Amino acid sequence: MKDLDPPELLQVKFGEDAIARQTTPDGIATVWVRAAKIKEVFQYLKSEIAKPFLFLYDITAIDERPRKRENGYPSDQFTVVYHLYSFGRNNFLRIKVALKEDNFSVASISNLWMNANWYEREVFDMFGIRFEGHPNLRRILMPMTWQGHPLRKEHPARATELGPFRLYEEMEDTEQSALQFKPEEWGLQTQSEDSDFMFLNIGPQHPGTHGVLRIILQLDGEDIVDAVPDIGFHHRGAEKMAERQSWHTYIPYTDRVDYLGGVNNNLAYLLAVEKLAGIQVPPRAQVIRVMLCEFFRIASHLVWYGTFAQDVGQLSPVFYMFTDREKIFDVVEAICGGRMHPNWFRIGGVAQDLPNGWENLVKYFIDYFPSKLREYDKMVMQNAIFKARTKGIGIFTQQEAIEWGATGANLRATGLAWDVRKQMPYSGYDNFHFEVPIGHHGDCFDRAAVRVEEMRQSLHIIEQCFRNMPAGPYKADHPQATPPVKKHTMKDIETLITHFLNVSWGPVISPGEVMSITEATKGANSYYAISDGNTSPYRMRIRTPSFAHMQMISYISRGYTVADLLSILGAMDYVLADIDR
Repeated sequence: MKDLDPPELLQVKFGEDAIARQTTPDGIATVWVRAAKIKEVFQYLKSEIAKPFLFLYDITAIDERPRKRENGYPSDQFTVVYHLYSFGRNNFLRIKVALKEDNFSVASISNLWMNANWYEREVFDMFGIRFEGHPNLRRILMPMTWQGHPLRKEHPARATELGPFRLYEEMEDTEQSALQFKPEEWGLQTQSEDSDFMFLNIGPQHPGTHGVLRIILQLDGEDIVDAVPDIGFHHRGAEKMAERQSWHTYIPYTDRVDYLGGVNNNLAYLLAVEKLAGIQVPPRAQVIRVMLCEFFRIASHLVWYGTFAQDVGQLSPVFYMFTDREKIFDVVEAICGGRMHPNWFRIGGVAQDLPNGWENLVKYFIDYFPSKLREYDKMVMQNAIFKARTKGIGIFTQQEAIEWGATGANLRATGLAWDVRKQMPYSGYDNFHFEVPIGHHGDCFDRAAVRVEEMRQSLHIIEQCFRNMPAGPYKADHPQATPPVKKHTMKDIETLITHFLNVSWGPVISPGEVMSITEATKGANSYYAISDGNTSPYRMRIRTPSFAHMQMISYISRGYTVADLLSILGAMDYVLADIDR
């Protein structure tokens, strides 16, 4: 007798009237759960099932009201969507709950998973869905004074749909009042039995942060009692913008999410689109993509490496490392025509084939970079002051990392060798040999050591791309992929029409929903793409690693000093655009 899969186990446990299955193109097991049963279901999945789903990966929602749906689709107004992951099964599970506006709430699971707190706040902020039992359900990305919920379909998508902005005096007073931090609203005390606490406002602009971030510290002397991150200053509505862009023209917007990750963002998005459309990417295009992604991984890590050293007081490294980053951008520019935001990946492949002479540039960097990494080891990692500022600071365990949704180097520094490129290979990563570096103490130093070793492994992958670049096309021969080559449009009317429609309207993607997940520069990144059979996404959810990591700051900084906070923040390797989207 075969083992039952999670949906079957849920049906046996809770009855078929409470659990309904759905088939999706991405193959992720998807079940609908009645709202009244949701807490019991999650408790069972986390604590009682064999090979439990310990990792709450994401929570989001869908405004279903104007969507073209198949008959029998359980939701016609709003849907809350949860993604869980089981390390033992190496599989995701998608849980969906249908809601109606006359009963617009669902039980909070923030007491089951710590990281549910911010995800539920985001769904409340964007959709207005309430989570009963949440300890502090308030806006998180939008200002507290914002009117409406931006990811509802009736909310304006463009500034031109609104009237001219006027900041009247009474409105300015309201806005200023909303910015004032009131400790009691966050459950914070102003004093203890033997001392008064001080509240220190850091930001929203500060040299020790990597983007526009505000953190309010509750201090007992120099010791941190608690910390409240205030995010949203970089929020640009990236998910909302997807709903008014074609599947093709949305590619450049993904570049700006983790603006240091470059084409890594493109790839996470395109894998979802290609899975929806049933497009097979040719081997040469896959290897080109991998090579560029690993170049950007090194470039991103170099920015982190230099600025982290600067955060803890070492000024020289950032200049050397930015110089090496420019050498990577020389390669990227020669291949793509752009540097930091090349927008070069396309649906079904890449924009162009590799140019003549690309081998010389790549070979130069492969030969040049190892000695620089050794030099940086002596300069930074072996520096006594750097070690003193990072060893034993900001420690969290493997269990805590999973509980808070940490991925990437932040998770691997606790000893768990979990890398999406290994666990769920994409774009041909299973054809490459590389190691997954891990730490053992889960402190700031281990997180740094893991990223330094990751650069060596990325260079090893690039070298394999260089030596084993396959021949063949650089894009798929598929009507919904990159438009046909321009010169071919003069040969027959069908090719001309296909080119015209793909460029002006964009491809029409088949209805369905798909989540793709990649190992981005800062951790697990995914795009949950929903199509209703149109030229634009119906819903595009972006799950970024930095959002989960920033939520951990208040937990892991308690008991340390203000100076230690800069070490903790730097070791996290976050970008505010990646948090806020």
